[in-house]
Amino acid sequence: MIAFIDAHRDQFGVELICRILRAAIPEFLTARGYRAARVRPPCDREIRDEQLIADLRTVHNDNFSVYGVKKMHAAMVRRGWQVGREQTRRLMRKAGLRGVQRGKPVFTTVTDPTDARPADLVNRQFKAAAPNRLWVADITYVRTWQGFCYTAFVTDVCTRKIVGWAVATTMRTEDLPLQAFNHAVWQSDSDLSELIHHSDRGSQGGFNRLSQHRLVGATVAGR
Repeated sequence: MIAFIDAHRDQFGVELICRILRAAIPEFLTARGYRAARVRPPCDREIRDEQLIADLRTVHNDNFSVYGVKKMHAAMVRRGWQVGREQTRRLMRKAGLRGVQRGKPVFTTVTDPTDARPADLVNRQFKAAAPNRLWVADITYVRTWQGFCYTAFVTDVCTRKIVGWAVATTMRTEDLPLQAFNHAVWQSDSDLSELIHHSDRGSQGGFNRLSQHRLVGATVAGR
């Protein structure tokens, strides 16, 4: 209320503002109450709020101004402040601090209902007795300051080693899953005649990534 009157007192005058607002809100300040509040020393809560806000600004800036209420509250507790989450929310709102909100969900696999699904060659048993017997593949994404960075990777089930990968700004097949698969074949430099390649049920850029298929040596790298 004090800040509102301060912002408009030069235009309308304190008495007029208080009189009009008290007609709508009986508990609103009188002109005398406003002047008394202006000269009253700050209370302990106001002093502590200012100290907290100063530290909130520091924590927020140190974390690239992306922290929201939950992470800011945890960070303030780690710094030794006894502060609640709702108090953190109130002070962040007062200081004009906001976290970065998540954008729309990103789908890295789009199911294609028109394509036939190959048989499950491993019966959902993701185990392998030796390397280069079963590879699994997937696509994920990472948020960056310039947008999304999409990553496809191929993992050997036996060794848990990432044997192939590809990174791009789009999910086109030639840039991601197929390139990651080709990279894995090129790096293996070994007999892949007993290998089964398993990937998510979906399609990207025209390449059907449905379930699993058995490979016959490295000659299938271009499929």
